[in-house]
Order: sequence, then C-alpha cells, then structure tokens
Amino acid sequence: MTSTLITNIAELTTVDPEQRVLTDAAVVIDGEQIAWVGAASEAPAADERVDAGARAMLPGWVDSHTHLVFAGDRSAEFEARMAGQSYAAGGISVTTEATRDASDQRLRDLLRTRVAEAVAGGTTFLETKTGYGLDVEEEARHARLAADEVDVVTFLGAHLVPPGVDADEYVQTVTGPMLQAALPYVQWADVFCESGAFSEEQSRTVLQACAEAGLGLRVHGNQLGQGPGVRLAVELGAASVDHVNHLSDRDVELLADTWSGWDSAAATGSPGTVATCLPACDLSTRQPLAPGRRLLDAGVEIALASNCNPGTSYTSSMNFNVGTAVLQMHLSLAEALRAATMGGAVALRAHDSVGSIEVGKRADLHLLNAPAAIHLAYRPGMPLTHAVWREGQRAV
Repeated sequence: MTSTLITNIAELTTVDPEQRVLTDAAVVIDGEQIAWVGAASEAPAADERVDAGARAMLPGWVDSHTHLVFAGDRSAEFEARMAGQSYAAGGISVTTEATRDASDQRLRDLLRTRVAEAVAGGTTFLETKTGYGLDVEEEARHARLAADEVDVVTFLGAHLVPPGVDADEYVQTVTGPMLQAALPYVQWADVFCESGAFSEEQSRTVLQACAEAGLGLRVHGNQLGQGPGVRLAVELGAASVDHVNHLSDRDVELLADTWSGWDSAAATGSPGTVATCLPACDLSTRQPLAPGRRLLDAGVEIALASNCNPGTSYTSSMNFNVGTAVLQMHLSLAEALRAATMGGAVALRAHDSVGSIEVGKRADLHLLNAPAAIHLAYRPGMPLTHAVWREGQRAV
C-alpha cells in the first residue's frame, strides 16, 4: 500500500459546523482510508502527490436509493407521461418481464455499466434493490448479482403484486420462500407502501417478517398521495422512508420525533428515520418536489438519492439531484451536499465509515472541475466531475 497526498484543493467540504469549508486544503490517503486532512501548507509527506489544480473537493456521493438490476426500455412510457398520462406503479411489470428474460451475464453487464456511470459522476457508495424479479428464483438471482457489484443490497420483493396473483398469497411468498432465498445476499428490506402496490397491513407483514430475519428496514412511502408509509416506517423503526412527496403535519412531527437522540453536528447518538428525497423522480413523474426545506426546518435528517430506475428516474447523476435541490427545493448548498453524502450514509447506517472527509473513514473523494461546489447549481447540467477516488483508488 502507498500513501497519496492530494494538495492544492481550493475548497474542501467538511461536516464540521464550525468550519464547513477548508480553503487551500490537502488530504492524505493511506490504503483505503483517509489518513490526514488539513491546510496544504501543513500537509505531511506521502509516497505520491496529486495536484488538485485549485479545484473543489467533496466527499463521494452516497446514493442510498437505486434500482439498478433491470433490462428493457420504458422510454415510450416516459414519453406518454410527458404528454399528460398520469404515473401508476403498474409499469414495473413491464420491466419485470424484460428482466426475467435476460441472462445472468446480460444483467451483470448492464449492472456494471450503470455502476460505472454512477462512479463517473462522483458516486462512491451505492445501494441498490431487487424488485424486478417478483418470484422466488428471480429475486434471489437479482440479489446475488447485485451483491457482487454494489456496497449495499435491499430486498424489495414487495415492489408490486404480479398480474393475476392474489395479493395476500403473494405477501406469504415474499415473507416465506422469497425472503429466505434472497437473505444471503441482502442487508435491508423495503416495501412499496402505496395505492396500487401494498396496503398498510400487507406492508407491515412484510417488514415485520424481514426484521425478524435480521434485516434493516426501509419504506417507499407517501409518493403518490398522503398515506401510511411514514407512520409505518416510524412505528417499525425503519432507517428511512423514501419519496415523501405528500406529507401531513403529523407525518413531519412523527419523523422529527425520531431524531431526539441524534446530534446532527457530530453525527453521533441514535439516528432516526431519514426522509429520502428523490428530486429526479419527482420531475419525471411530475409529482410535487419532496418538501426537503420543511423537513429540515422540523429537525429531520434528509437524504438525496437518484432513484435510478427505468420507469421514473433513469439517471444516476447525483450532481443533477444536488443542483435541483438547491435550485428548486430551496435547500442551501451546504444542506444539499450533506443530504447527498452524510444524509445518505445515515440512511444506510454507514455514517461511521462513509459520507464525509474525516480521518479514519473510507477514502471516497469527488474532485470537481470547478473552484467551488456551488458550481453544481450555478452551472446546472455541466459535466463537473474531474476525478473520483473510491476506497482509496483512483476510479476516474
């Protein structure tokens, strides 16, 4: 293992509330970890030296919500939606058919391509879900393939009830043989608790069974309208509830109450239920943008994630999501950057190892081709990723 000094960093974003941005900074990587952070003038020697060229450096993005294991194309559905057709969850079945028909090698190649695209845009820690198999063999296959390519895998057998199948019987399959088949490859479980997908009681049954099997919990909730998703996530101690487009005052209160034991400045204590906002998906489905500003003001930790999937958010660009959060969700730059890094890490309960540039954490770094991070919103849509280190290795 060799050490690497990255110096001449114009602006380095930290999670320190007293000194959020270091100027004229440097970072030392030793193996897979960050070994030193501070002023460039005080940097220790290292085996290798990289000149950052007076560019801005961020932690690598932590994308805590994706659906990367799929085949097929749903661009016609997207075009119809842009022409005025409303979004419904049933489009998932189109992807399910195409994905079932794809070989292991085809799915593996597609997954690797999508991971590479995400890394090329600065994402260094990735979650992805199953959910396009919807039978025992396929869900296990997708979980197995994903486990080889991403950092975290979530079991989403309860993504949609397959056509022609009784919903309650399908829930029994999800909580029985399907869960057992996927279990060796996954760390989390999720459920689409939404009109047209799974009811509150069906969702509770799935989540409770998965918790008993030792999996952490997540919930797709409150995307298409107000519903039980947030309430259920809080009741069962889920690490995150994702989408959160339609929230009542009580939903916000429930989420805020889960954060009473958390020190957000130090990222210590007992984290509550993260509200994960998915702005690219909101734009694609023409839903109201998730109320990130309202959630933050109430004391809720939020995350930003791409929701990369073929139907409602076919992008892994966290740069785009951060820029959108600043431009349209009324988040400050600092709030958006935290949500896309530390917020995602907290949602995955990986904040002790990723999500910020701190000594001892994984060396996941994102160097922008810009002197300051505000360029993500100031120059929206521009290719601003200059270099990426993932686990201490130069990836871009």
